[in-house]
Amino acid sequence: MKKLLSFTIGLLVVMGATTATAQKQTPPEGGTPANFKLPPKQEFNLPNGLEATLVPFGEIPKVTVSMVVEAGNVHEGQNQNGLADIVGKLMEEGTATRNGKQIADEVARMGGSLNVSVGPNQTTLYGSVLSEFGPELVMLMSDVLQHPSFPESELARIKNDFKRQMNLARSQPGTQAQEAFRSQLYPNHPYGRVMPTDKEIDSFTLEDVRRFYEEQFGAKRTNVYVAGKFDAGKTKQAITSAFSDWKEGPAPHIAVAKPVAKSTMQVIDRPGAPQSTIVFGLPVVDPSHPDYMALRITNALLGGSFGSRITRNIREDKGYTYSPSSYISSRYRVGEWAQTADVTTEHTGNSLREIVYEINRLRKEPPTEEELQGIKNYAAGLFVLQNSTPGGIIGQLSFLDLHDLPDTYLTKQVEAIHAITPQEVQATAEKYIRPGEMTLVVVGDKKQIDKQLQQFQANLKKKPAAQ
Repeated sequence: MKKLLSFTIGLLVVMGATTATAQKQTPPEGGTPANFKLPPKQEFNLPNGLEATLVPFGEIPKVTVSMVVEAGNVHEGQNQNGLADIVGKLMEEGTATRNGKQIADEVARMGGSLNVSVGPNQTTLYGSVLSEFGPELVMLMSDVLQHPSFPESELARIKNDFKRQMNLARSQPGTQAQEAFRSQLYPNHPYGRVMPTDKEIDSFTLEDVRRFYEEQFGAKRTNVYVAGKFDAGKTKQAITSAFSDWKEGPAPHIAVAKPVAKSTMQVIDRPGAPQSTIVFGLPVVDPSHPDYMALRITNALLGGSFGSRITRNIREDKGYTYSPSSYISSRYRVGEWAQTADVTTEHTGNSLREIVYEINRLRKEPPTEEELQGIKNYAAGLFVLQNSTPGGIIGQLSFLDLHDLPDTYLTKQVEAIHAITPQEVQATAEKYIRPGEMTLVVVGDKKQIDKQLQQFQANLKKKPAAQ
């Protein structure tokens, strides 16, 4: 027993020494960053204006199909807030030849799923099934897209479900802050509308639904994407057969918003709240602008990654918040940058002061090469991961089409990321991240945070030269 014990202790000592030595060794240098290679794709158009893109990808025997129509909330009229969502939800409830249950059963038989989602600019039908059923999925999805029955029997249920979703979302302080923030940045555009009320949702009729569909949907606004493992010939034939007779419909069109950059503050009272929810930002450029890539890296370094400066400051060093984050929201031909955080009530003002401190520090001094290199590695790695699935590939291609970007935006993105210099980051922060022109929205206990916010606003106005 003693011999065994001695042997074990000796082994642990050796292992400990080996581990310590390994920890002291310099890790090997990373390889040369490689650009993303877009898989060979086949593109074709139908005479009615529909565009299709086929991308063979991977060896897993599954295929993903996405049908993206440029018809979303941005196309709603003044009194149609939320109507596009009702249209999308009703599309899942049946066609002229299939009811909702039959659609679900058919997709399940193919070993997959199908759903319809509505966004600010687009309505998307998304399906994924076993490879052998790819052409069949195309035919099924085309039926859902072209021949929705909009059953009146389901309208009341759909509207009630939508009202519950909206009311639940509205109860969240993060949603309240974002709604108020967007409404100030985009006061005269659908991007700035708040979520629909019960009254607005109740007002929609089946005639409203059908009219919106007829006026906004058609082949000219539709892109079909197929990615994964599939038979290209049969898939192209299925798309051509399914959509050749579809109406052309309206030409693609999104009214470009004119965002407002203005130093304003809005406080939404939440009595007794232990935290304040902050959104602090302003309009910036969109992906079609030459400065966009540098802005993305600047955002990642400033507040848009777990190792960013603002996160280290108010999370790691000060402990004011658990999950702060900055982001760039890329809308059509416009966008906004914002820092968000749920901070302890007593440190609301301190948190804002530190956020502005980090912004101004970057505006005055470029980051070190070492710090920036870590951020660029993070951004490049994240980009590669986003392209590792058929759905990811489709998402990137749809992004290119929406923003009218060339393939080189993808294929040379890693190169473009690593070409950004510390001086470019500083210049970008100075040009676009301007605290003196930012909109501030805070959801919190007004009694507890009023004085803090007044002091913050006063200090912000004292130092225009530093902003």
